[in-house]
Amino acid sequence: MTLFEVWAPEKTVRLSLGGEELEMERGADGWWRVDVPSAGPGADYAYVLPDAAQPLPDPRSPWLPQGVHGPSRVYDHGAYAWTDTAWTGRQLPGSVLYEMHIGTFTAEGTFDAAIDRLDHLVELGVDLVELLPVNSFNGEYNWGYDGVAWFAPHEAYGGPDGLKRFVDAAHNKGLGVVLDVVYNHFGPSGAYAPMFAPYLSEAGSNPWGAAVNLDGPGAEEVRRYIVDNILMWLRDYHIDGLRLDAVHALADHSAVHLLEQMAVEVESLSAHVNRPLSLIAESDLNDPRLITPREAGGYGLNAQWDDDIHHALHATLTGERQGYYGDFGSLECLETVLTSAYFHANTWSSFRGRRHGRPVDRTRTPGHRFVAFLQDHDQIGNRAIGDRISATLSPGLLKVGATLLLTSPFTPMLFMGEEWAASSPWQFFTSHPEPELAAAVKNGRRREFAAHGWDEAEVPDPQDPETFLRSKLDWDERAKPEHAEILDLYKRLIALRRSRPELTDPWLDKVEVWHGDQHLVMRRGNTAVAVNFAGAPQTVSLRDVPSKVLLATSEGVVLQRDRVELPAESAVVVAYR
Repeated sequence: MTLFEVWAPEKTVRLSLGGEELEMERGADGWWRVDVPSAGPGADYAYVLPDAAQPLPDPRSPWLPQGVHGPSRVYDHGAYAWTDTAWTGRQLPGSVLYEMHIGTFTAEGTFDAAIDRLDHLVELGVDLVELLPVNSFNGEYNWGYDGVAWFAPHEAYGGPDGLKRFVDAAHNKGLGVVLDVVYNHFGPSGAYAPMFAPYLSEAGSNPWGAAVNLDGPGAEEVRRYIVDNILMWLRDYHIDGLRLDAVHALADHSAVHLLEQMAVEVESLSAHVNRPLSLIAESDLNDPRLITPREAGGYGLNAQWDDDIHHALHATLTGERQGYYGDFGSLECLETVLTSAYFHANTWSSFRGRRHGRPVDRTRTPGHRFVAFLQDHDQIGNRAIGDRISATLSPGLLKVGATLLLTSPFTPMLFMGEEWAASSPWQFFTSHPEPELAAAVKNGRRREFAAHGWDEAEVPDPQDPETFLRSKLDWDERAKPEHAEILDLYKRLIALRRSRPELTDPWLDKVEVWHGDQHLVMRRGNTAVAVNFAGAPQTVSLRDVPSKVLLATSEGVVLQRDRVELPAESAVVVAYR
């Protein structure tokens, strides 16, 4: 027996199944239901609305083999034979994340092809693989942030079973899986859920479209829609954590914010499945209340991405000061983020033209609640030509950045290919089938960057298939000496982080930083990291006598009692005893 049900409180709904239209019964809760004993897994179905030109897919469709405009297909989550029964999970504290886009991680761009590269991640030493969004969107490929069918893994990647095979394989190799999810808007094509019920807010919008209805009439069912989606990924797909996209765009004035509701229900599920489940927010607010426990008056999320750390590292290493990098780049700024997580903490932001942020309590907020990165999909892909930091930085400064990231008190995250200084860009790509939408995206992208001084002709056409193909990793280049050298450093840094307890100690008030002219030292217990940003050698005070060098990014490091002679653009990690 298969129960078909859909929420449409103000409309009449019929079920389209096997070439027939079947009557459904409306409940007092606004849900339409019908039992069809003969329908089972593999059956295609859709819903007929009086104001729709054709039958529409289920807003909670678990499988869309014909794409977001086609019929839904019944899927049995209980039919997959999991082999990860020994998996006990992977907590965020102490872990290293690895951000991956399925479509460009391999030449094939599928879950199964990505499985074949998991051994590389095991050898690298990362703990959690973070997938960019994989729920269904219109077209064959894009970044994934224009998803419209939130419950259905994208068919071109391998559909529901493909995602389960990937998670299963990752767990069997000791890797956890985090999934990026987007709840602040629907994509521009194939978003049929709002035709059934008030999924969208009448009160406003955000930069990506109409805001989702979280606190207006009918919001209770919309919130349930989102939370049920979260629980589905964690329970039915064995996902270990979710990265919540742009939570500052979730317009919710309820007494219990949606984020807190998420945290409560995920904590309950975690207890039931007996493994850690993490919620990681992307937020532009610099508000530590997101990651403050609920018993202390916060929302209770496990972590948040920290753009200030990225901006401080990027501006210091590259010298870029345009746009939101304007307040960053000084060593004083870098010292602030390494010891306090935020740079803007109720301080003036010239980019915003106002004060921004709220201070972090360094004695009570562990650093592992902040995800730090030298590169990520946004910070690369939202550059006009999608150039990685390795395209402009010297190998020496690239190594300095990696050393600071992987010895910091935060949860470090790498972007795919970063570990070998991949030469491939990661550009903004789309495959919208609709000519009008394709043209609007292309022209809008070029106007945006022209306004920031770029030549429009230099901005790749997102719809050109070559833009997508250019963004795929070249795995063969790992064997080239200049790439193998970077890969070896990343492996050694991750191994060192795991071997030294002070490098995973999250307490920010234990981090001590001092700096001079183009050099900086970060001391963490009995370990210190000294870096030279300058193009000439420098003698750097360590304020104590180290016992040995644990790692150096360059030859020629010389210890001199409580000082170290650092070659140009280099870093060293030393132990005091």
